[in-house]
Amino acid sequence: MATARPRPGGQFKPPSPGASEQIAWQIRKYLEEQHLQPGDRIGTEQELADEFGVSRPTLREALRLLSASQLIRVGRGRAGGIFVARTPRDGMSANLSESIALMLAADTISLDELLDARLSLEVPLAGRAAANATDEVVTRLEAAVLAAEGHAPGTDPFNQADTEFHQILAEAAGNVLLRGLTGWILEVLQPSLIVTISVDVDAETILDQHRAILRAVRRRQRGAAEKAMRAHIEYLTAVLHAQRG
Repeated sequence: MATARPRPGGQFKPPSPGASEQIAWQIRKYLEEQHLQPGDRIGTEQELADEFGVSRPTLREALRLLSASQLIRVGRGRAGGIFVARTPRDGMSANLSESIALMLAADTISLDELLDARLSLEVPLAGRAAANATDEVVTRLEAAVLAAEGHAPGTDPFNQADTEFHQILAEAAGNVLLRGLTGWILEVLQPSLIVTISVDVDAETILDQHRAILRAVRRRQRGAAEKAMRAHIEYLTAVLHAQRG
């Protein structure tokens, strides 16, 4: 694959205090502007140091910052170099999920608070999905509902179908930022809820709620999709509260 390298132009003034941070920021910006994907090669240390006009130690510090964010990886050997590990938007979603997971593990945030946040995020997301839905989206949602039928909540087939259903809605909403901001729902909240409430969740109730969302999306009814999603999340919250008495 051909190497893609940022072209800093005349705006960057090396080296100065915070030079590594400036380089890291410009590389992040370049990854987003060029829509580079995981596996794309950015260049070698020497190539990037030459283009930015900085020493290799300064560049290495910038690469360390990017590597800590898991945006790049360094390959060794003759075919080595600096490669994209994940996109900035994926990095944003992953960092948010990691932070929320740590807060949940440390009991500085509760499942109640996460479900409340989910109401604020996923209800309008469902409405946007209904407004933007294509026939392909409807077909995929139908397949996700069918895949969950006959399985109990907490089992792999049900969990996978449930995750797929919500992922499709997030994609269909058509807003990259919102999708990134809601990634933690499936990556952190859903697994925690499955462990906590799956034994008390009624599968048919969940499926009926998904069917109501699907019906609204199929009819491109934004308000109905939001109402159905709200009912779905409120049901999960009620089950959680009932467990606690």
